[in-house]
Amino acid sequence: MATTDVRDKPSPGAPPGPQPARRRFDLRDRPQLWLVPTVFVVVVLAWEYGTQLLDVDEYVLPRPSQIAEALHRQLTDDQFWGHFWVTTQESLLGFAIGVGAAVLLGTFISQIRVVEATLMPYIVAFQTVPKVALAPLFVLWFGFGLTSKVVMAAVISFFPMLVNVIEGLRAADADRIQMLTVFGASRSQIFRMVRLPSALPFIFAGLDIGIVFAILGAVVGEFIGAKEGLGYLLLQTNYNFDIAGMFAVLVVLSLMGLVAHFVIRLLQRRLAFWAEDTKVIGA
Repeated sequence: MATTDVRDKPSPGAPPGPQPARRRFDLRDRPQLWLVPTVFVVVVLAWEYGTQLLDVDEYVLPRPSQIAEALHRQLTDDQFWGHFWVTTQESLLGFAIGVGAAVLLGTFISQIRVVEATLMPYIVAFQTVPKVALAPLFVLWFGFGLTSKVVMAAVISFFPMLVNVIEGLRAADADRIQMLTVFGASRSQIFRMVRLPSALPFIFAGLDIGIVFAILGAVVGEFIGAKEGLGYLLLQTNYNFDIAGMFAVLVVLSLMGLVAHFVIRLLQRRLAFWAEDTKVIGA
């Protein structure tokens, strides 16, 4: 009869055995946490005092303190938030349209090689056309309102997304596809179970750069012809020689791009956490 050694069991109420020590947080593991703010502070201080020492005119290069004052003045103005909302709306609508069209066309092209051979030369040729040259045409065709800016944002964000969708759907593991085919899986099942998960990192890479391009497209459209928006506000501050105000608007546009970038990265960590560092294609 087997016996159990009671010495192998901890007595009731006894303290637990030694636990593995938790690793202490060390800034050396993530140097960007202190390098990013340090670089920012150094650049701002050098800019602030360098312009004072060199007696640079504020109409040429305003000091960061002057830009901060202009930014505060704009943020407390209701008209500024009207311009901000217009550009945000144009960017998001154009981004949604461009991404939707790219996903549909990219999926279609990736599944049928003859379609790719037929359409890709035209798509690449269209991509090589400078988008600034198209903006006046869009304004002529769609007017000075919201539509022309949305079209511009959609066009400029379309191609990076398209290329990433095509490459992502092709990156699926051929062995897994073959195994599912042997077991009788349909094309839709293979797409859902293999191709789409493999393409997600590429899709998020395209989304990351596409949202920034959408903001750029909306602003470019506002440069050509608009009555509101941050691009229109940039032109107005330039006409009024409010250079600090121009820099303040540029800061807001940069923050918009950063927020959009971090939102896309957050979604990627949730939905495609296995490949966060996939290289952007078509940038």
